[in-house]
Amino acid sequence: MDTKARFARLIAATGPISVAQFMAESNARYYDSRDPLGRAGDFITAPEVSQMFGELIGLWLADVWDRAGRPGPIHYVELGPGRGTLARDALGAAQRFGFVPQIHLVEASRALRSIQRGMLPHAIWHDDFSSVPDNGPLLIVANEFLDALPVRQMVRTAAGWRERMVDLERSDAGDRLVPVAGSRPMDAAVPAALAAAAEGAIIETCPAAAAVVDDLARRLAAQGGAALMIDYGYTVPAHGSSLQALRAHTKVDPFAHPGESDLTAHVDFSVFPAIAQNAGAHWIGTIEQGAFLIALGLGARVQSLGKAAPAQAEAIRAAAHRLAAPDAMGTLFKVMGLAAPGWPTGAGF
Repeated sequence: MDTKARFARLIAATGPISVAQFMAESNARYYDSRDPLGRAGDFITAPEVSQMFGELIGLWLADVWDRAGRPGPIHYVELGPGRGTLARDALGAAQRFGFVPQIHLVEASRALRSIQRGMLPHAIWHDDFSSVPDNGPLLIVANEFLDALPVRQMVRTAAGWRERMVDLERSDAGDRLVPVAGSRPMDAAVPAALAAAAEGAIIETCPAAAAVVDDLARRLAAQGGAALMIDYGYTVPAHGSSLQALRAHTKVDPFAHPGESDLTAHVDFSVFPAIAQNAGAHWIGTIEQGAFLIALGLGARVQSLGKAAPAQAEAIRAAAHRLAAPDAMGTLFKVMGLAAPGWPTGAGF
């Protein structure tokens, strides 16, 4: 039974399900069954755009580790590592400066694990972050990981705030899944600053992302290390649904192809500083991806690669534009840094 049929049967039997449940189960099925990356997949992430992205991340990690006194054992941890391209490029650049950590990949997808094994045969895989070792500092990277975690949506109705649910709409043209307002009052769950929003307004929260940041911050505070979390999102709270679906590099109805399209939502970076600091870590800052990469030396790397491969110079410049330009990934994507108390803040912030 495909995911849509499973949801239809569940809703027919028990009633509408939350958007959060819909997103969580859809993405679990989606990621476990395929390689979603690249031209033949549904989307392309920054590491697949150019090696420069991973190389600059690797240099950032090596620099932080070096300025911290080169402690060991040191662990490289990546959440949602895709094909392993980011880890390969980052660690390849970092090892030139003596940074050769134990590699830990937090990956639930069986399909992607098989690809990662070919790229990083010496890595250790984990189903979740809890099994990552606690015997040394952690240098953590999460690129486009938080956006795939399930969001909870609240919608303002004439009767007050309700959780946004997914229901089954039956018609002669065929059954389809549609968003609806739930029946239970949820006014107490809405922040006071947003409670008076107009009818039809939608707000999103992501408890799963908050829990991830809390976990990482607590481990950093206890073990030492630093983290980079890179994703598309916003730094000021906002109204509106950001839930979207990609299929074959095209935006589609998020409710039309559960388990067959990539469901994501914009990340609310504004809530993370307080979470990290309450857990004992230092929030370094949150900066636009373009500004971060340029500060790390993207321009110099473009020139260096262009001189080494003149025939590829234009493609290299185009890739850098895609990574850093405001009209591409440069502004929409954000980079958040965390560090253990006493550790360097890292370049670029």
